[in-house]
Amino acid sequence: MKVSVVIPAYNEEKLLGETLGHVNTARRVFDELGWGSELVVCDNNSNDRTSEIAGSAGAKVVFEPINQIGRARNTGAKAAAGEWLIFVDADSHPSPALFRDVAGEISSGNCLAGGSTVALAGHYPVARIIIHSWNALSRLLRWAPGSFIFCEAATFRKVGGFDERLYASEEIELFQRLKKEARANRRRITILHRHPLITSARKLHLYSAGEHVRFLLRTVIRRGRTLSDRDACHTWYDGRR
Repeated sequence: MKVSVVIPAYNEEKLLGETLGHVNTARRVFDELGWGSELVVCDNNSNDRTSEIAGSAGAKVVFEPINQIGRARNTGAKAAAGEWLIFVDADSHPSPALFRDVAGEISSGNCLAGGSTVALAGHYPVARIIIHSWNALSRLLRWAPGSFIFCEAATFRKVGGFDERLYASEEIELFQRLKKEARANRRRITILHRHPLITSARKLHLYSAGEHVRFLLRTVIRRGRTLSDRDACHTWYDGRR
């Protein structure tokens, strides 16, 4: 068994090194099982030291010139040699315990794909309520967060990977297709929850509550069409870091 950890990264020199340290520590779980693993970082057209930092951490570095997170994940997946893929965002810290739970799902033979609940690094009471709500919805509907997804590589490629027409919420659309595939093959989608993924709260610092609310309202009013509009998804793509 071989597992590929794929990380999309756009101008992530501030946070990527710490993330890669956590990922490399967590990957030792696979060593203990006698599995192979690799780390693939897709540099999504960065103009900072992202590629250098990734290479120094032992990652296979690939380049995607079009700045779009779904496309970057797809490019990383194309370069991956693993039978299973784990997608981790560049500002998130998976633990060995979380990777051990992923290994358990892979070993079961019944799981097709999944994700994890998330927790914010730091103390943010209001944001914590939002995160708890997302986690409940994630477990109920079996939608994995984009910050942590695991999937059988052959199935990921069969369903076509992430939809490159979308600039946000591409993970939800992917899991709609994966759930159909799981039902057809009598396998399951699992959202792990014992060891939540720790993820950065940087968007709370970089963007105002008004900016987030306006995006959500526009998305509702336009019935999701904002998700296909790069300019409308500015909190992902305007380059603030």
